[in-house]
Amino acid sequence: MKHAAKVLPLFVALLVVSLVALLVVAVCSSLGDDQGEKSPAPSPTATATAASVAVRASKLGQILVDGQGRTLYLFEADTSEESTCSGACVQAWPPLTSVDPKAGKGVDAGLLGTTTRDDGSTEVTYNGRPLYSYVGDTEPGDTAGQGLDQFGATWFVLNAAGSKVGREGSGYY
Repeated sequence: MKHAAKVLPLFVALLVVSLVALLVVAVCSSLGDDQGEKSPAPSPTATATAASVAVRASKLGQILVDGQGRTLYLFEADTSEESTCSGACVQAWPPLTSVDPKAGKGVDAGLLGTTTRDDGSTEVTYNGRPLYSYVGDTEPGDTAGQGLDQFGATWFVLNAAGSKVGREGSGYY
């Protein structure tokens, strides 16, 4: 009987420690999940250091693309270097971000710049306009976002001069 009286407190102590450890693991796991939900995955055009902007031939003519050949767009709601695309807009139209953008083939380096977004990230600009890709463009050179009216304004591909490009037969210019 004396032996059982000594073992029981030890068993209870081990049980309490095990339950506390399980609770800590569960809390830490749920914190990790919440953080993942609050932080969207980086866009394919986002980079922490350098992004390249180049000119590429397309069915719309010579257009701006990022380093992976993805088409870049301007948002007509952006009337200056300041981006007006946020929230759900950024999910559909990821900004091209970089602290040190590089001018690739056909790009006028003097038109390439950056601006600070509301979230503190650095977005690449061209001819004074923030640059975005479109999630509907699945392959390099796709231009599915051309002429779309979303989030309060129209989206356009840019040419080497940084002007919006018209869609064939659409009248967009």
